[in-house]
Amino acid sequence: MSSKPFKRILLKLSGEALMGDQTFGIDTATVTRVADEIRIAKEAGFELCLVVGGGNIFRGLAAAEQGFDRASADYMGMLATVMNALAVQNSLERLGVDTRVQSAIPMSSVCEPYIRRRAERHMEKGRIVIFAAGTGNPFFTTDTAAALRAAEMQCDALFKGTSVDGVYNADPKKDKSATRYESLGYDKVLADNLKVMDASAVALCRENDIPIVVFNIREHGNLARVLAGEGVSTIVRNQ
Repeated sequence: MSSKPFKRILLKLSGEALMGDQTFGIDTATVTRVADEIRIAKEAGFELCLVVGGGNIFRGLAAAEQGFDRASADYMGMLATVMNALAVQNSLERLGVDTRVQSAIPMSSVCEPYIRRRAERHMEKGRIVIFAAGTGNPFFTTDTAAALRAAEMQCDALFKGTSVDGVYNADPKKDKSATRYESLGYDKVLADNLKVMDASAVALCRENDIPIVVFNIREHGNLARVLAGEGVSTIVRNQ
């Protein structure tokens, strides 16, 4: 997958990845399964931090399209990511994995505020850090937050867990003839408007030379396989 092994990884999970077969909310069994995969990756020697989306609870952009003030809707979406982060933390700690949740919107009764040096120290001590509340600013997605935190934490790669096994030239759920890329460059993603991450996130990864690995998080055991270079995925990097 890469010319150099990845050691420190930022894992981006969509909120939808926590829904399971539900249409809304958090499915406990699904969160536990995802947490177990993260545990296995950590025990394999990887340093991990996470960014979790909030689309299973509230989508700011969708609400704005229905008449909500965009900034207010985005803040509501950020709060949804905190709920998801706490759910993932709970599942990880039940499995014996030491974690910390850091929120870009300070809420000291619930979790730590985001402080880069403190997050780095947690990771040095072997803890998994879960970054919540996006960037703390409206008009930015959790994809952009993931790229930003990956750069700040000096991660070797950004792994995006989705419901498909990579990047395709068309939506594979709608177009059966869609073909999957094994690898491609940031510029092609941006030029062809491929739905990997939003453009600002891709550009930030390009500027900091952070590969983006897209894989299917819904497939049991897939995170460990992809980290080992064995699973099915697409890697986006400088070419």
